[in-house]
Amino acid sequence: MSEISDADFLSEDERELAHRFLNTGYIIQPADDRDELDRIRELLVTTACTLLEQPLPADCTAFLEGINKLVPIERLNPFRLGIIEAMNAAPWLRRAYFRTARSLIEALVGNELVMQRRINLSIQLPGDESSLLPVHADVWSGDSPFELVLWLPLVDCHASKSMYLMAPAAASELYRDFANHQTTSAEDLYRAIKPSVTFLDVPYGQVLAFDQSLPHGNRVNRELGTRWSLNCRFKAAFTPYADKKLGEFFSPITLRPMSRIGLAYRSPGDFHE
Repeated sequence: MSEISDADFLSEDERELAHRFLNTGYIIQPADDRDELDRIRELLVTTACTLLEQPLPADCTAFLEGINKLVPIERLNPFRLGIIEAMNAAPWLRRAYFRTARSLIEALVGNELVMQRRINLSIQLPGDESSLLPVHADVWSGDSPFELVLWLPLVDCHASKSMYLMAPAAASELYRDFANHQTTSAEDLYRAIKPSVTFLDVPYGQVLAFDQSLPHGNRVNRELGTRWSLNCRFKAAFTPYADKKLGEFFSPITLRPMSRIGLAYRSPGDFHE
């Protein structure tokens, strides 16, 4: 992973943030707009209550963490998909999601951005072995290395109730020797990298931005409460795309006037300077 050059015109705060991200592969910090984060969580709680024909709870955290008492494992995926459909139908959702971490995204990615069109939801019940995300890097399955993932927990996430991420230096070593791991199972690969991964502590009210080209995943949730988290990808508009294309998977959100002019420009016919 390259270091920041002295030729870069970054502020000291930007330089420090970039250094941390390049060395750890992630940043955890308070949400820029806590009201928007709370609004997103309230939408999911309201939708879940509607689907389950339950009254609105007095305590959103207790309701979300205790959802395993209302939703058995065999009903979890239809329940999750119902919430995803409802939340992505809300016209304000993507703007609110962006506002929870705008300063962080712009510092790490840039200010002319595209955003994933649909936001994803993960629900991991305690002891549920059917909701595991085996060790992987998104670039292994068609994502561009220019994409940043913004991960929003809706409850306090820690230890096995959270996700793990491999550090960039360790990932570089893994990739140098990757040919020797291509015939192993995901579980064998996890055992091999386990000493080099970190389970991220992300309480509600904080946001996590991470490099999805680093190996990551989750394990069986051994904590008492259910994990709820949202994830969405951002990338600079004019960086290379992989399998997930602009207009299909991504849509522009912050194109500047000169970029719009440049994209719309057509040279006059038969014009010669």
